[in-house]
Formats: sequence, structure tokens, C-alpha cells
Amino acid sequence: MPISQGDTLPDATLVRMGAEGPAPVQMSDLTKGRKVVVFAVPGAFTPTCHSAHVPSFMRTKDQFDAKGVDEIICISCNDPFVMQAWGDATGATAAGITMLGDASSEFTKAIGMDFDAAPAGLVARSKRYAMLVDDGKVTLLQEEENPGVCEVSGGEGLLASM
Repeated sequence: MPISQGDTLPDATLVRMGAEGPAPVQMSDLTKGRKVVVFAVPGAFTPTCHSAHVPSFMRTKDQFDAKGVDEIICISCNDPFVMQAWGDATGATAAGITMLGDASSEFTKAIGMDFDAAPAGLVARSKRYAMLVDDGKVTLLQEEENPGVCEVSGGEGLLASM
């Protein structure tokens, strides 16, 4: 069953690139006592994710900061090497967006946001969504009905609902 507004995020281990290479990070550590935006994409470097979703949060980062958001986190079911390369290529890392890999889809499956699109080469991927999380609790959740569209889950869409 997919996660809903009002639910507490399950803990899961995600991976980011650190100074010494891949480093595990607990979702609970990122959200405890903090207000964060979490948005997920079907895949790094895929068209809508690359040209619309990530740039929307880069454009709106200052507005989220002004609303008291401590961190914006992008999750994709890719490895941390891909996420680092994608963050560098888009400028997301330089803009202050945290790029996390969920290579085993542990977090994505735990919140019921996983899907497969095998004909497109996308297996064990995340649906496109954005959520506002306050101290581990989902206070706002916006999921796209079509993974190729970025409207309600984009930076502007989430801001308009806050």
C-alpha cells in the first residue's frame, strides 16, 4: 500500500557519494527533527527527470529555503556513482540538492512507490512524486499519475500546495 499524507516514513538505507566513496545514509537521520522535501524520479538522465524534474527544484530551492525547508533530497533507483554524475551534470549538487541512490529500491518499495516499465528498460524504479516531510511525517504528498509527466511533483507544483 502506498504511503499517504500523515504517515511516518519507514527507515531505509540509501547511498550517497562521500569523500571516500559510496556512503550509507539512513532516511531517519535525514528527517529526524527536520523539514525536508523528498522527490523521486524513475531514472537519472531520463528525459523528463533530467530536463524538467531536477531543474524545477534547482529553480525553486531559495523559495523552499524561505519556507523553512532544511534540505531537498532527490532519490532515484540508481547507484551512487550515477547519482553523483547526474548531480554534477545537471548542476543539482552545486545548487544544494542532495542526490541519493536507492539502488536496491529498498526505500521505494517500503513506501509503495515502485513500478516496472520493462519495455523502456526501467525495472524496479520509482514512481515520480514529491513530498514534504516534517520530523519523519509526510505532511504533503504529490504523485504523478504518469511517470513521463512532471507537474504536481515539480518544485513549483509542490510550492503551490504548501
